[in-house]
Amino acid sequence: MNTVVMPSLLSSEELGELEFAARCLEGDSFASRVANLLGRQVEALGRALPSPARKTIARATEIALKVALRFALRTIDKKSPAKAARGMHKAAAAASGAVGGAFGLASVAIELPISTTILLRSIAEIAREEGEDLSRSESALACVEVFALGAEAPGEAAIESGYFAVRGALAKSVSESARFIVQRGVADQAAPILVRFISQIAARFGVVVGEKLAAQAVPVFGAIGGAAVNVAFADHFQTVARGHFIVRRLERTHGADAVQFEYRRLRNRA
Repeated sequence: MNTVVMPSLLSSEELGELEFAARCLEGDSFASRVANLLGRQVEALGRALPSPARKTIARATEIALKVALRFALRTIDKKSPAKAARGMHKAAAAASGAVGGAFGLASVAIELPISTTILLRSIAEIAREEGEDLSRSESALACVEVFALGAEAPGEAAIESGYFAVRGALAKSVSESARFIVQRGVADQAAPILVRFISQIAARFGVVVGEKLAAQAVPVFGAIGGAAVNVAFADHFQTVARGHFIVRRLERTHGADAVQFEYRRLRNRA
């Protein structure tokens, strides 16, 4: 019996864009990027951080994401240039990374909110370039969501860490948070809905933050290495953002189901 292959709703150009997005979203992890700098794996370094350090990172991560959320919803300049200024934001992130490399864990409470907010601005510009209306709370939350898409949770199987699996796990929190913000604004940071959203993002983002700080703590790196690691950190999440917002743009045109079907087909073929 012959298998009937249904024609794609996406054009050949759009399929090419979707294939590029899949490479952005399912490609090299932050740990593998840093391994190219250090010549060693950093996952083990991150897991080896002492318990007090992990607690410090967890607290700093949640604070950084709360600051980022406020920025996303209140201070994004709707009139900024359409093209994403990736180089400028990488340079600024490198500068804040030099602080982290020089002073280590002691500086994380100061450095992480700064570098996260700088990076969020770059993510927002990528989103705008891909047609997002950042005056909508759901679009602004999609920018914050990027920090969860660029990491795997501890002990997570590959099938559970795929792009659409993670988006699915976050979907309820994203939609509930967007509705809450429309109705109440973002002033109430302690609202359970927003706390749950931030906690879900932080659980994944904190993994990469731990790897970043572990890499910056390598003695031969210091301040210069801290800047290099932060450039890799920024590049990783900017790449994930590009893929994420390409997918969302195609979903607005063709619907989520059609895009997800083609994405999985392209991923399986690769």
